[in-house]
Amino acid sequence: MTNTFKTLLAEKDALLADGATGTNLFKMGLQSGDAPELWNTDEPKKIMALYQGSVDAGSDLFLTNSFGGTAARLKLHDAQKRVRELNQAAAELGREVADKSERKIAVAGSVGPTGEIFEPVGPMTHALAVEMFHEQAEALKEGGADVLWLETISAPEEFRAAAEAFKLADMTWCGTMSFDTAGRTMMGVTSADLAQLVEEFDNAPVAFGANCGTGASDILRTVLGFAAQGTERPIISKGNAGIPKYVDGHIHYDGTPELMGEYAVMARDSGAKIIGGCCGTMPEHLSSMREALDTRPRGERPALEKIVEVLGPFTSASDGTGEDAAEGAERRRGRGRRRG
Repeated sequence: MTNTFKTLLAEKDALLADGATGTNLFKMGLQSGDAPELWNTDEPKKIMALYQGSVDAGSDLFLTNSFGGTAARLKLHDAQKRVRELNQAAAELGREVADKSERKIAVAGSVGPTGEIFEPVGPMTHALAVEMFHEQAEALKEGGADVLWLETISAPEEFRAAAEAFKLADMTWCGTMSFDTAGRTMMGVTSADLAQLVEEFDNAPVAFGANCGTGASDILRTVLGFAAQGTERPIISKGNAGIPKYVDGHIHYDGTPELMGEYAVMARDSGAKIIGGCCGTMPEHLSSMREALDTRPRGERPALEKIVEVLGPFTSASDGTGEDAAEGAERRRGRGRRRG
C-alpha cells in the first residue's frame, strides 16, 4: 500500500471519495455511446479537470477514468489493443493532479466489470478474466495509481478473478459491488455474502462496500448490513445522488447537495469509513458532503426509520435477506442467465 492511502486511512475519521465520472463527462461534451477512456488521450485536459473538480470540492481520493478499461469493454470501441495506453494515461493524469495538491490525495485506479457472464452460463472463463484484470492493473500501477478500485461488480466470480489479478500485480485494492435489486446485486449477492467473500481471499481488499445501486437510502441499508457482520475492514459507501428520473430526454438525479450532505453523515454513522458519490454526484454535492463530515459530530447508528425520514423511502421493501428475497433473487438470476 502506498504511504498516501495508508496515511489517509490512519489519520482521518472518514475519507471523502469522489463523485460521478459519466455525469461530469457528459456535461463536458461526452456523447452517449462514446468510450470515456478514449478521452484519456484525446481530451486529457478535460480528464484532469474532472479529477481537479473532486480535489477542489474536498475529496481525499478520486477514481481514474478507467472504469471500462478492460480489453472486454474496450473491444466494443475497437480499442482492445490500447488497454495499457489508456489505463496508464488515466493514472498518469491523476498522478499529476494529485501531486500538485497541497494536501494528501490518493489516486484510485478504477476497474469495472468485464460485462460478460461467466461460464458455464456465459463465455467468460476465470483464467481469461484474471488475464484481463491483470493487464489493466499493471497499466494503472505503471501510471502511478496508489490503490486499485474494483467497482460496480455483481457476480462473486468476477470479484474472485479481480482479487487474483490484483495479487499478480502486487497491488493493494478496494472493492465494491452494486446492490441494485431489492437489496442484492443483480446476481443475488447480499451484503452479508460480500462481507464473508472478502475474507476468503489471500489478497483481501483493504476496504470493501457498495457503490451505485439505487438511492441514498438503499445504500445505507446495505452499509448497515455490512456493519452487522462485525467486519473490521473499512466499509465503502458511494451512493447515487438521489433517484434517477427521465426528464426531457435525459437521466436526471434528484439528490440535492443538502441531501448528499445528510447522506454522508448518515453513511459515516452507519459504519462507512470511505464515503463518496456515484451517478449524478457533482462537485457541488461533494462540497456539501465535505462540509457535513467536517462540521457534524459523529452520531449513533441510524435506525431504518431515521434513514427514511431524512433521505426518503427505500425503493424496495426487502433488504435482500429472508426467504422471499432469496426466492426473488433466484428468479432474477434466472432472467440474467437467459440474457447471457
